[in-house]
Amino acid sequence: MTDKIDHISRQKFMEELRRYQKGSVSRRHFLGVTGLGAASAVLGAAMPGLLPRAALAQGIGDRVGLATWPNYHDAANFDAFTAETGAAVQVNVFGSNEEMLAKLQAGGSGWDVFVPTNYTITTYVEQDLIEPLDLALLPNYDAASFDQRFAGPGTVDGKLYAVPKNWGTTGFAVNTNHTGGTTPATWKEFFDLTQTTFSGRTMVHDYQLTTIGAALKAFGYSFNSIDPAELAKAEELLLATKPHLFAINSDYQPSMRSGDAWMTICWTGDGKQLNRDMPEIAYVLGREGGELWSDFYAIPKGAPHREAAYALINFLLTPEVNAKEALFHGYPVADARVNALLPPEVLNDPILYPAADLLNALEFGAAATLTDPNRAELMARFKSA
Repeated sequence: MTDKIDHISRQKFMEELRRYQKGSVSRRHFLGVTGLGAASAVLGAAMPGLLPRAALAQGIGDRVGLATWPNYHDAANFDAFTAETGAAVQVNVFGSNEEMLAKLQAGGSGWDVFVPTNYTITTYVEQDLIEPLDLALLPNYDAASFDQRFAGPGTVDGKLYAVPKNWGTTGFAVNTNHTGGTTPATWKEFFDLTQTTFSGRTMVHDYQLTTIGAALKAFGYSFNSIDPAELAKAEELLLATKPHLFAINSDYQPSMRSGDAWMTICWTGDGKQLNRDMPEIAYVLGREGGELWSDFYAIPKGAPHREAAYALINFLLTPEVNAKEALFHGYPVADARVNALLPPEVLNDPILYPAADLLNALEFGAAATLTDPNRAELMARFKSA
């Protein structure tokens, strides 16, 4: 390889390649930013998951579009799916449920599978954006194997619309090299540090549920509050914090790994991935509470590759495949069949399975927060300030 590939450096190419392999960016983004669109046929031989190929055994078409979250899948499993079926997985990464909802409301998303969070599913059903699932096409789904605390939101009015992917928490990650080795324990400390010694080094999500929720928890309010007075206090805190932020971005791992950021609002799996590779980065659940959530696989109405959508979900629900996913992304899984395949050190990891007192303080997101205009307007004012 030469030092340059078209207009980007070798280092930049490898960074983008790693982001693509982690599912952080789509195939379209990878080909576009690296300037390799014209060379895609050559790369296909070296990267089987990169390009669509002719359908093989299952006759489901040559592609399946997946809308999901950053750092959320093992690309090797996508390659295995492509090798088995002939359908390439085209990944589209989003940073918030609001983005996903807006894309589906606008129509023409081109998605076949998407990954909504528990509190959003009733909204998708009410707006007729999601189809009930045909369990005959999902033989690997065994409802009895799933913890209903995390699987229940997939069923609305007696119909199954979504099957569980995994669950987790929302806390924050902090590089303790910059705290004198101590670890902050509360959301209040998170915001205090951001405005003082961590000024210019903190990231928050580009996602109103978690960013507003964290500010609410700093005052001891509910993570899901839509009370105008409580939202006003949260907005005051966020606006005071805004000048001290490094970035507002839900894909925060690159900045934490490079050292440009020292602290970020963070989901379980990202916290585990960062801590695994950089033990100085701690994952913290604020003592005041926070979010407990579960994510799902679902199929939007009008999915252009419906057969491939069912095939992909069914493949990812295979316990052995799902166990590989869990070991890669670092999120706990609610499927007992998968947990039976995981090593004890995973099942006993305090990042993945927090102590009862921390877990009990967490709240599931509420449907009202997705569509509440006051929270949406607050986030817009915060981002534009």
